[in-house]
Amino acid sequence: MFGNMFGRKESDLSGSAFKVLFTSTKNAVLLDVRTPGEFAGGTLPAAENMDVMSADFKNRLKKLSSQKIYFMFCRSGNRSGSAVAQLTEQGLKAYNLEGGISAWPRN
Repeated sequence: MFGNMFGRKESDLSGSAFKVLFTSTKNAVLLDVRTPGEFAGGTLPAAENMDVMSADFKNRLKKLSSQKIYFMFCRSGNRSGSAVAQLTEQGLKAYNLEGGISAWPRN
């Protein structure tokens, strides 16, 4: 209850919770919503790039499968939080890596 009052959503997961749920979810897709330049500078294993700031982002969202569960991240968690909200509006299931890529556990 308090999380929602202060802006935290159920779809916002800590790094460890995000990684555990991602690795244990069938049909999971890991999406890096940073720019192609940020993506090229380093990302998480198995991540696909889908720049939330690109002009065709909304069109690409329409092509996503409702049979998949999306796990999204960016640098800080803000852009991916916005992307998760857009997917949720379309009826898709998505989670945000709270704190961004640096919150992903390294072990």
